[in-house]
Amino acid sequence: MVIEITDSTFEQEVLKSDIPVIMDLWAVWCGPCKMIHPILEELSNEYAGKVKIVKLDVDKNRETTAKFGVRNIPTVLFFKNGEVVDKQVGAVPKKKFAEKLDAIL
Repeated sequence: MVIEITDSTFEQEVLKSDIPVIMDLWAVWCGPCKMIHPILEELSNEYAGKVKIVKLDVDKNRETTAKFGVRNIPTVLFFKNGEVVDKQVGAVPKKKFAEKLDAIL
């Protein structure tokens, strides 16, 4: 299950997570964002217990969006031990996300 987070829950859900986290920065009006949502849902089920997948609405959570200098969406950040270790900008196939996931596990 993909978890919706906010600026106020970002630190607890992402930075303090004891497992790697994938954070999808998205917006309601973004077509490519809608394309990757089902992919991330599938991955959250396939990697359950190994990886946490969260999503952050950039329009409602400007603090975290600005902190990471996000200018294009969807932007997907891969965190391990509270640090960004990889990034994907734009919609890509499920295989690409899985490869990046496998690399940080």
